[in-house]
Amino acid sequence: MTPDALYATVEATWPPASARRIGPWIVREGQGGGQRVSAATVAGDWTGADIPAAEQAMRDLGQTPLFMIRTQDAALDAVLAARGYRVKDPVVAYAGPAAAVAEPAPSPMKAFPHWPPLAITLEVWEETGIGPGRVAVMQRVAGPKCAILGRIEDRAAGALFVAVNGPIAMVHAVEVLPAMRRKGLARAMLKRAAGWAADQGAETFSLVVTEANEGARALYSSLGMDVVGHYHYRIL
Repeated sequence: MTPDALYATVEATWPPASARRIGPWIVREGQGGGQRVSAATVAGDWTGADIPAAEQAMRDLGQTPLFMIRTQDAALDAVLAARGYRVKDPVVAYAGPAAAVAEPAPSPMKAFPHWPPLAITLEVWEETGIGPGRVAVMQRVAGPKCAILGRIEDRAAGALFVAVNGPIAMVHAVEVLPAMRRKGLARAMLKRAAGWAADQGAETFSLVVTEANEGARALYSSLGMDVVGHYHYRIL
């Protein structure tokens, strides 16, 4: 997966409430949907003198100035660091063949796709910190999408969201209730999501995760997914 494909897939499968061109920047309105939908990115030639306009536009939206630093943004990274911005949440992107990640398929009773989200799916997300702002992001996705509800020990205990952008599917909001973790449920949900994505015509199955989440990263590697990109944020 190329960096451009990665960033385009992130944008399409987790879209902001709005995005405006402000000089050389794209400024996004998140409305509580998380960092990815609230960060500004470079969209043209810029200088340090252009940064205050982006900062003001984000403040006008009620957001703290936040920039997404992609592979090509090393110069911006250095300038923001000099202006007192700190690094926040370095991210790693993983991807693998959708059909391969899906096999062997879990039991339909353990993880199943549906849309719109069932009330119990929303309850699992709410309990694990995925509130209405993030669910609203999912509702905005224009392409194929679904939620996966995971069950273990006769109860609903996990959920995730997956959407397709052309040949690439991306997973978001992978959550398992704390008492039900380390029992294989996240693996089952991801396999079911990959199978659903393959059925929609996706060739690549992908996701992003913070560098610090070593447990999740080990799971993704064990599913045959490889690191395909990095980015981080700078916050004032």
